[in-house]
Amino acid sequence: MAVTVEDVRHVAALARLEFSDEELAGLAEEMSEILEYCERLGGLDTDGVGPLFRTRVQGNVLRDDEPEVPLGVDEALANAPDREGDYFLVPGFLPED
Repeated sequence: MAVTVEDVRHVAALARLEFSDEELAGLAEEMSEILEYCERLGGLDTDGVGPLFRTRVQGNVLRDDEPEVPLGVDEALANAPDREGDYFLVPGFLPED
């Protein structure tokens, strides 16, 4: 199916877009190529091919959720720059008014 410049001009007007005559001609050619490709896809034999929602099969990339022994306080705070008791010590701040 060939898309004409008038077709593109009509669609552009509906979308409230403005194109130069040169751009309209280029868009008409590109849209024609896209529709021709869609027609070719429509002619493919898809018998026996089920619907897909994803083209790449991907398994679970996360590790199994198994309970583990949690970090102790000393281990969790080992790399803290400052600490006070069992807590991280951070500089205080006041929001600017």
